[in-house]
Formats: sequence, structure tokens, C-alpha cells
Amino acid sequence: MTPPEFSREIDVRQAEGKQLRLIPSAAETAALARRFALVRIERLEAELVLSRQGQAVAAEGRLRAAIVQSCAVSGEDLAVTIDEPLGFRFVPAAPGHLPDEDIEIDAEACDEIEYSGTTIDCGEAVAQSLALAIDPFAEGPGAEEARRRAGIISEGEAGPFAALAALKK
Repeated sequence: MTPPEFSREIDVRQAEGKQLRLIPSAAETAALARRFALVRIERLEAELVLSRQGQAVAAEGRLRAAIVQSCAVSGEDLAVTIDEPLGFRFVPAAPGHLPDEDIEIDAEACDEIEYSGTTIDCGEAVAQSLALAIDPFAEGPGAEEARRRAGIISEGEAGPFAALAALKK
């Protein structure tokens, strides 16, 4: 298994009340941009406060990023700002559960990240949160022109009422 590009491991036994400010290095930022198919990540930082809940560790905070991604239609560079709250729980891995094994989860478990041993990786959790915040269908100002040049018409132009409108002309 390849190690994460942005790893910040914390010992669970010393997590209570820990405040973290996570900022990747230039090399880590470039690696994350490649992983998430971004043009570049201009800024990424997360602030977290950790609290223990038995063997679980809750992390609450904020993710702030400035990224450049490709427009989903035209491919042009599109600057995007992300500012989102973070909230997840690190929980001990279930006995007998293999890391790459598919499991069923309920809605409450969606923000839970399993860990084994005595460390949690807050950096990888932030990286995954960034990935979830990226809009894969983001469009820039040149999207409509790119559609027009490619001969792609809108639903309104292609729907059943468009045919009726054409008859009116």
C-alpha cells in the first residue's frame, strides 16, 4: 500500500484536547494535486481540535483551500475556493476486518475513519475531506461557448417543446 501524500499521525493516547494546524509542504501539495487530478493546489490548511471518546477520537475544525481545477466542459483553468467545516471520528477497526474489505455502513458511520494500532492520520483525513469538497462538474465562464462550438445543445433546445417552438417559426 502506498503511503499517503499528506500524512500527519497522532498518537491516540495523547489526542485529548490537541489542537492542530495542518499545512502540507510544496511536495505534498503537488502530490495531492496529482492524486485528485487538479491543475494545482495553491493553498491548503486545516485546523482541528481532537477529543477522546473512549477509544474513539473526534476531530472538529475547518478546511480552507484554494485550488485550480479544469472546467468540466472547456478544460480551462478554474480557480475555486473551499471553506468548509470538518467533523469526523476515528474509531478502532472492527476485529477481523481487513482494510480493503468492503463493508456496509449506516448514515451515522459515514464520517467514521477506522484506525488500527495507536495512531490516527489526521493529514490523510484532511486530504479525503478535500477530495469530497471538490466539485467534479465545476464549470468556468467559457463552458457555454465550448458547448456551442461542439454542437451540444441544451435540454430546452432539444426537448419536446423545442420541436413545437420550431414549428411556430
